[in-house]
Amino acid sequence: MKSFIVLAVFVAAALAGPINPDGEAVILRYDADNNSEIGGYEYLYETSNGIQAHEAGRSVDIGTDAQSMFVQGEFQYLGSDGVLYRVTYTADKDGFHPLGDHIPQAQ
Repeated sequence: MKSFIVLAVFVAAALAGPINPDGEAVILRYDADNNSEIGGYEYLYETSNGIQAHEAGRSVDIGTDAQSMFVQGEFQYLGSDGVLYRVTYTADKDGFHPLGDHIPQAQ
């Protein structure tokens, strides 16, 4: 569920980025696959204002009380400061785990 919220935020941000004459970003590429047979999914998208994202998730511990999702992904965007920000992440039963040069990490 968290991954869908993250996706919705980035899609909204992509559509809000004014770069064409109409003031809206354009989705250049969008691919999605929902494989319910294995309990997994994958998507990727790219927008005209430089946002790119890719995520894949799958069910783990299927058929047990510990069944959950494992998600891996990444996204990048050009900040208003001109810096390209890139985040890779995993999400599992223990939460969301982002990594990026601009994200402080616990010592």
